[in-house]
Amino acid sequence: METRVAVMSIIVENGATVETVNNILHEYGEFIIGRMGIPYRKRGISIISIALDAPQNTIATLSGKIGKLSGISVKTAYSSVISHDEA
Repeated sequence: METRVAVMSIIVENGATVETVNNILHEYGEFIIGRMGIPYRKRGISIISIALDAPQNTIATLSGKIGKLSGISVKTAYSSVISHDEA
């Protein structure tokens, strides 16, 4: 299976969606290398950074699911490194 390393940045402006974001991320937990969440109380937002190693279509699907939520901004940066893991 061909996988890519990527970093996904999520800005949560609607606190009501935090539980949904966490549930979606939990579904993709096997692909998450690391996660950092920063509550920025001064602005009333949360910033989440996710490092992933997954097939490109999996990363795109995850980004799409999160991006459809109200009050969420998401951007993904891909590494040029491609892995051909044996499945």
